[in-house]
Amino acid sequence: MPGTVTEKLIEDHLVEGRMEPGEEIALGIDQTLTQDATGTMVMLELEAMDVDHLETELSAQYVDHNLIQEDNKNPDDHLFLRSACNKWGIWFWPAGNGVSHPVHQERFGVPGKTLLGSDSHTPAAGAMGMLAIGAGGLDVAMAMAGESPTTWTCRRCGASSCGANSQSGAARRTSSSRCCDATTSTAASGASSNTTALGWTR
Repeated sequence: MPGTVTEKLIEDHLVEGRMEPGEEIALGIDQTLTQDATGTMVMLELEAMDVDHLETELSAQYVDHNLIQEDNKNPDDHLFLRSACNKWGIWFWPAGNGVSHPVHQERFGVPGKTLLGSDSHTPAAGAMGMLAIGAGGLDVAMAMAGESPTTWTCRRCGASSCGANSQSGAARRTSSSRCCDATTSTAASGASSNTTALGWTR
């Protein structure tokens, strides 16, 4: 099948719409990534939606941003995140065990999968041959609950990397100047399947 790696990944995960420049499409999401600065809101949104189980193949929560503990706020958030992960079977990575993006690539990166993360550095997983998209917390929560986030195919080249927009009407980034940023690469061979690293709980 001709096309770029990104186009092939979009086609493989296309749930709705046509791969034509400027068309709105919906994508199936295999994995999600959240970190403690944005993950707290994601978990609160899951609770507000009364979600009883997740639809993603894998979801991971990392504590690597709000590490200063001057008062009870950050530690309380971290305890809440751990309890939410226990409730929904999300992989939990506590403070002191690495930065979310390289750790996720090392432990869970799988060429050909989609990753939606509530962090602007999520597209780094494109180095593993994943279709990796940074999005808002509500978009990620909706994907975890089984909804397919929507985005637009690039008017310039037909690829899609403009940012996710859930059907809930969350804010979206539609700047065409970044539309063809490389979110994937072919430099991916044999991602680690070891998910029993020190610090992981599920």
